[in-house]
Amino acid sequence: MTEVNKPPRAGDEPPRVGGWTRLVTARPRLSLLAALVLTVLAVLAGSGVADRLGSGGWEDPAAESTYATKALEREFPDSQPNLLLLVDSGRASVDDPAVAAQAKRLVARLSEEKGVTGVGSYWQADPSSAPALRATDGHEALIAARITGDEKAMGETLDRVAPSFRGTHGPVRVKVGGIVAVRHEMQTIIKEDLTRAEMIALPITLVLLVMVFGSAIAALLPLGIGIVAILGTNAVLRGLTELTDVSVFALNLTTALGLGLAIDYALFIVRRFREELSTGAEPLTAVGTTLRTAGRTVLFSALTVAVSLAAMLLFPQYFLRSFAYAGIAVVLLAAAAALILLPAALMLLGHRVNALDLRRLFRRGQEPKASGEEGTAWARTATLVMRRAPFFAIGTTALLIILGLPFLGVKFGTADDRQLPTGAESHVVQQHIRDGFPGSPGGGLEVLAEGRATEAQYGAYKQEVAALPEVARVDGPLVKGDAAYFTVVPRGEAVDDGAQRLVGDLRDLKTPFDTKVTGTAAVLVDSKHAIGERLPWAGAFIAIVTLFLVFLLTGSVLIPLQAVVLNALSLTAMFGAVVWVFQDGHLSGALGFTSPGSIETTLPVLMFCVAFGLSMDYGVFLLSRIKEEYDRTGDHNEAVRHGLQRTGGLITAAAVILAVVMVAIGTSRVTNTKMLGLGIALAVVMDAMVVRSMLVPAIMRLTGRATWWAPAPLRRFHERFGLSEGESAPVAGESNRNSENSENAENSTDTENSADTEETEDKVTARG
Repeated sequence: MTEVNKPPRAGDEPPRVGGWTRLVTARPRLSLLAALVLTVLAVLAGSGVADRLGSGGWEDPAAESTYATKALEREFPDSQPNLLLLVDSGRASVDDPAVAAQAKRLVARLSEEKGVTGVGSYWQADPSSAPALRATDGHEALIAARITGDEKAMGETLDRVAPSFRGTHGPVRVKVGGIVAVRHEMQTIIKEDLTRAEMIALPITLVLLVMVFGSAIAALLPLGIGIVAILGTNAVLRGLTELTDVSVFALNLTTALGLGLAIDYALFIVRRFREELSTGAEPLTAVGTTLRTAGRTVLFSALTVAVSLAAMLLFPQYFLRSFAYAGIAVVLLAAAAALILLPAALMLLGHRVNALDLRRLFRRGQEPKASGEEGTAWARTATLVMRRAPFFAIGTTALLIILGLPFLGVKFGTADDRQLPTGAESHVVQQHIRDGFPGSPGGGLEVLAEGRATEAQYGAYKQEVAALPEVARVDGPLVKGDAAYFTVVPRGEAVDDGAQRLVGDLRDLKTPFDTKVTGTAAVLVDSKHAIGERLPWAGAFIAIVTLFLVFLLTGSVLIPLQAVVLNALSLTAMFGAVVWVFQDGHLSGALGFTSPGSIETTLPVLMFCVAFGLSMDYGVFLLSRIKEEYDRTGDHNEAVRHGLQRTGGLITAAAVILAVVMVAIGTSRVTNTKMLGLGIALAVVMDAMVVRSMLVPAIMRLTGRATWWAPAPLRRFHERFGLSEGESAPVAGESNRNSENSENAENSTDTENSADTEETEDKVTARG
């Protein structure tokens, strides 16, 4: 059998230096200087990007509810209050003359504010709607208004208006709430939390990189690549805000993926470069070999991650599309920096990449491990797993399925004030309204009626709506020209199952005029429909393109299928934990959030696309090294063992570092961001520790050499267009031809495979 990691002989001809290597190493100082200039420009271009991002984007722009909302804003602006002042009279009644007089003065002042319209209150409401604006205990009441303009203008108006109304005014105390306050406070908290997450993640990441590489110089390289990717993506997002809406939540993904993927790619390249140096290669030759091997893997990894994120472009909600914009940009920038800037830096550093080995401080005279000794534990793990392949395959699959079972009870909802910390002012206001006011004020459904109609027809429609079982009260109509609107208050919560059924009942009513239904529950119904309609297409897009890319990398029919299935299986723990923790409220006290009893509709889609892409990232790292060894030796079991030996520690280190970044994001006070960070951190750890370490070797052992089979037409296609990490793809073709000529040998007894396993284990031990 051919020896693994055989050192080059003195007379061996060094590998050729390809065109890409010559390009990126010809003038390394100039390349790094240009990168520095571009980074400074990116900082300038991306400054202030957070202030231009939106905090909404969960609705479908083409939905009935979106049309109705815009029409009501245009025709009946006073019908859509987005600012609520909660007036607390203390121990007095809200009907006390002094309280009423002060409240009316506040209403008059608010009516004079620029950018504010449709001001009304409990003290001015007509008798039919007044009870909904007064708390049941009689000590609180509401002033409602609408702030006009786009999201940025509304935020500026709120910043100007809120301070003069918040606080104590004579006999009353005022708190500011409403949709515009919720979104503005969420945007502010996300920006603050992101800064804190970066301050947490960066130093911990640097320490972990030093532990992985030993060398402080080598540890700084991945961190630098990550910072370049993040700053570049901020500039891209700033440019996109001139063309389309972008969610503020996308900033969190930019930081997480920018650091995580850049570090992954740099880890892989720097590790391979140091391996080549350890065999006696000169820096230029080492860079060339690294780019032809690890560089190709990085390119494939970036494409697979970008494909997974690009699937979110198929959905209409700009919340999801924003993550696609940010994710694709940061992935491509991270890969570009790793394939352009990093080789230039390595060329300048040469053997100094190993300088400042801080681990020597803790070795106390012990000699560092030899290159061939690294990864011995992973080789033994692979041997153990393959010897007990059925046990590990069945056991890990069962474990992952069990962890995912809670997701069967998922309930979908909308993002509201409960995303905010319990002490946030707008959350306090909305919670008071939920707990103390009748009929869910501000959470009702609005019905827009278009077309000429008589007063009698409107009256008949109102009676028909009032007779529906889920209706608590119907207000209106308010008529303007050929349009009118009704407010329908559901009996229960604004977005519970009853309110969602009511949306369907209202849309099913036969009327002499056109009706459109909007409101929180209607937006949720339309959002769920839009996602459900496009989800199969997004899933098919991810699966087909991933299958194709993995086939180009491996030339196998079975490996791409295994990759897609096992990657999806690795996400079950994440989805199960999301429901068990964030929907059902377990650990809510420890993690500091309020559970709304549901999961925001777009979050599972986002988390799947991000986590699936990261899972493919690690899958490509492992498969490429297995494929390289199989091309070289034609020994399937040894290739699997060697691949895990060489990448097991690397993948685990990368996963731990990315998990640290995601946990830092998960410290956010906004529940959706906390769910995103902690959920993906769990998925990354499960993928690296369970799927890559145990399930993949077990499955590949069970499939044997058939793993590499492909029909003749596809094999010829791969030989012409495919890429592989190794230097000698013909060995793989030869192995396939040998496989066809010796089918019986491939499918022969486990006795021969066991003998190969034991023989190889002895060699690994001897090398150790």
